Amino acid sequence: MVLKVVVPPDLMGGDVAEGYGKVADAFRKNLASGAEVGAAVAVYRDGIKVVDLWGGYRDGITKTPWQRDTMVNMFSTTKGVTALTFAVAVSRGMLSYDAKVADYWPEFAQAGKGDVTVRQLLAHQAGLPALTPTPTLADVADPDRLAPMLAAQAPAWPVGTRHGYHAITLGWYQSELIRRTDPAGRTVGRFLAEEIAAPLGLDLHIGLPRDIDRSRIAYLHQWKRPEVFLHLREMPPGFMLAALNPVGLSARSTTVPSDVNPFEGAYNRDEVRAVEMPSSNGIGTARAVAQLYGAAATGGAQIGLTADVLSALAAPAIPPSGGLRDKVLNVDTAFSLGFGKATPDLGFGSSGSAFGTPGFGGSFGFADPDTGVGFCYVMNKLGFHLYSDPRELALRQAVFRDVLKVRPQV
Repeated sequence: MVLKVVVPPDLMGGDVAEGYGKVADAFRKNLASGAEVGAAVAVYRDGIKVVDLWGGYRDGITKTPWQRDTMVNMFSTTKGVTALTFAVAVSRGMLSYDAKVADYWPEFAQAGKGDVTVRQLLAHQAGLPALTPTPTLADVADPDRLAPMLAAQAPAWPVGTRHGYHAITLGWYQSELIRRTDPAGRTVGRFLAEEIAAPLGLDLHIGLPRDIDRSRIAYLHQWKRPEVFLHLREMPPGFMLAALNPVGLSARSTTVPSDVNPFEGAYNRDEVRAVEMPSSNGIGTARAVAQLYGAAATGGAQIGLTADVLSALAAPAIPPSGGLRDKVLNVDTAFSLGFGKATPDLGFGSSGSAFGTPGFGGSFGFADPDTGVGFCYVMNKLGFHLYSDPRELALRQAVFRDVLKVRPQV
């Protein structure tokens, strides 16, 4: 069973700016309720850090406290970090969202994918959420081995007609595009490290470097797959039906690499942390992700985004011809340029201009250009909600509903 601990009241650190006390209250309540093991939340507004809180245990088994510099795997919240890194590359003229993927990567044209645009790929419309054969961790560790497997994959549906969540694969396609257009031939993780994280001083990694002290990394407390049957009410019925089909796209899209099973604690293994999985294994602090999104929410100049690219990120998603129903998740979703966008079931930020991604277990990071806010919540006790985990939602509502006084968040 998922670990439940009682967090002492004094096991909370950080501070908030004047007027943001309700966020601290919500965070303190989360810790005291037993819903958390360890967690952190950060908010930047107009380029200024206004919330920076952490608490609980980095490891609930050994009762090791979560510290200011504790980092944690954030699963699909990584996708937004990767999408922002990609947006920087587009701003530099390395790529265009409206070019064909095959213009940069000729081998990608195999299996009828010659006309797939970068924009369609990033909107999860290319039909490539699962790979056959399924790569191993060793394949993932070597881009020269992984790239041919990615290029050879046939679409699971006619491109542009539907969309379906590319839970793991999307980041590898993005990374290969970066690698082929960057003069230095860097992967997306190296591009992030050298062009964004290092200049801004962000504790944020895709592919954890060897020189990072492993005692800084939070231990993920993961539930076992059978436990899902005790929490059916917390997941959308459509998603549950899709996830329980072992040969369906939903199940096959999450069993990549073939030897990395999130339900068996694989993301606590150092060999998994060390490779680049740009859709699922970013490791960092809430502070770093909020600062990155905060930079995007306030014009993007700090990270090199052009006005045209930022406008594209804030624009509404263009759904495929088949509508919003996700072929993988079996719920309505909206995607644009590598980010999630608001839907009737998932409202975030203050308007449709907001962009970001939630992560497996409950994490969430996003930018809200209309209020100049960058937000991130991370934790090491994985919850069961597909999105809007109550712990994260309470913090998001405290920021937008209680402090900024904008429309209530779903």
